[in-house]
Amino acid sequence: MFVCFQVSALFREAVKRRIILRFALGGCTNRPFYKLVVANRRRARDGPYIENLGSYDPMPNSEGERLVAVNVNGIKRWLGSGAEVTLPVAKILGLGGILPLHPMSITAAERKRRKSA
Repeated sequence: MFVCFQVSALFREAVKRRIILRFALGGCTNRPFYKLVVANRRRARDGPYIENLGSYDPMPNSEGERLVAVNVNGIKRWLGSGAEVTLPVAKILGLGGILPLHPMSITAAERKRRKSA
């Protein structure tokens, strides 16, 4: 016996919320390296992911820069389909101009400026 029912908008929203953009840790001891991935929220941090959208190297290079490489079209596509973003990813994408600037980024910059002055 089969029962026909209409899938509610609430159910569809719950399914969409399972997808998240987050950093997956790579690298080795004392040399972290992160991949920006699209993954299921319930999977492990470094577990299997749906798509790799970029990378982030938090260790400064010889010029003192931290390198970020992202697939902007892929990020916009996943955000448009309802994927959520973790706080560290939101901060990086805000600094890159892809998302609005996160308030904590502004606060941290002000504290650093006051400390150096």
